Amino acid sequence: MRGPFATTPPMRNIELKARLTDIFEAARVCENIGAIFQRDIRQTDTYFNVPSGRLKLRENDPGDTELIFYHRADLPGSKASDYEIAPGSRELGDVLARALGVRVVVRKVRRLWLWHNVRIHLDTVEHLGTFIEFEAVLRGALDDADGHRKVADLRRSFAIVDFDLLVCSYVDLLVAQRQT
Repeated sequence: MRGPFATTPPMRNIELKARLTDIFEAARVCENIGAIFQRDIRQTDTYFNVPSGRLKLRENDPGDTELIFYHRADLPGSKASDYEIAPGSRELGDVLARALGVRVVVRKVRRLWLWHNVRIHLDTVEHLGTFIEFEAVLRGALDDADGHRKVADLRRSFAIVDFDLLVCSYVDLLVAQRQT
């Protein structure tokens, strides 16, 4: 049963994230494979302390503010992510910060490309550097196998080696950096 707040139905994607040494070369690969550039987005993700999963308020410029809750295993390679999205606001973020506490804030510029049902993100993350992320959105007849296959195809196209794969998220990298 759904509560009184409007959220998307639970969604799923298959994703992979890796370090990126040349963001301009990655953009050229996007063009070569027929991906379509959408826009650059400045994103501020405020992560809150929660007992399981990850909860963040994402402020998109341009775009809307969203509250996103997701579960994803910290494993190398492509992995499933289950998530829900609800409309958000700065005021909601302030309430959540007081109620739950802020774990960390991630600021990035995201170059968004689309290839079939896969979002390709070329991210420049403040204090961390540049990264590439694939998110194969699973809807309708598209299943985990389709998502893993497309992500594997993209990994080959972008020549991503095991050494460059990220096991964790940007939030985990920033927290680890803060502790050193």
